[in-house]
Amino acid sequence: MPAVLCGPDPTISVRHRRNEEKQLLHAYHTMGDSRAREELIVRYMPLVFGVSRRYSQRGEQLEDLVQVGCIGLIKAIDRFDSTRGVALSTYATPNIIGEIKRYFRDKGWALKVPRGMLELNIRLEQVTSTLASSNHRSPTVEELADATGASPEEVMEAIEAGRSRSALSLDHRLGGEEEDDRSPMESIGEFEPGFEAADRRIILEPGMEQLSKRERIILHQRFFQGLTQSQIAANIGVSQMHVSRLIRRALAKVRAEIEQREGKES
Repeated sequence: MPAVLCGPDPTISVRHRRNEEKQLLHAYHTMGDSRAREELIVRYMPLVFGVSRRYSQRGEQLEDLVQVGCIGLIKAIDRFDSTRGVALSTYATPNIIGEIKRYFRDKGWALKVPRGMLELNIRLEQVTSTLASSNHRSPTVEELADATGASPEEVMEAIEAGRSRSALSLDHRLGGEEEDDRSPMESIGEFEPGFEAADRRIILEPGMEQLSKRERIILHQRFFQGLTQSQIAANIGVSQMHVSRLIRRALAKVRAEIEQREGKES
């Protein structure tokens, strides 16, 4: 949208521009003229670009910051009170800056961090720079706690949270002292079916403990060795029908014990 990049005509006097802005603000606030609002937004887009450029070196795209700054500008236009005798640019600038700072605080982190922790981290950055300049060394945790009014534990937690500001790509090479050139994705193990079998054994173990030795042997031959009921009957010297009844009875015991334990845990 080319018009967005256009600023006020430099050939028009400041007084004339302010009179026009007053008329536009009056038309918008009293008559709800949306075209007057759009005209004001276009006129102050250069201010949004100027403020956004000051923060564009912090890892965010300029276009994203301009979009956020526009929100601050629109809020300033909507809330502006001409009776205070302040120019719209004077009122809009801190609104634009505040919206961009809020974006960095809430959206510019790779992980969601509590707002209080974010604000403490920002204060720590400022205090650390000041103390390092005055003491000619890095400040201790206790010094940072005294300067910010936080506890040493909160300071340590905020410093740790600061590492969540950005995240590495899964393709990032590990590096290190041994110059490991693998990516994290290359070090992830393959699916291990034994894990699922181990989980099942843990679930079944309490129920299996309630069975007799013969019942455990029958279930092991049936479900682990894959023998048929006729083969099991031949192995233990009973009829196939009796094996069937033993299997049903053993499974009922296992199921009842598992359900009882789950009920107690819940």
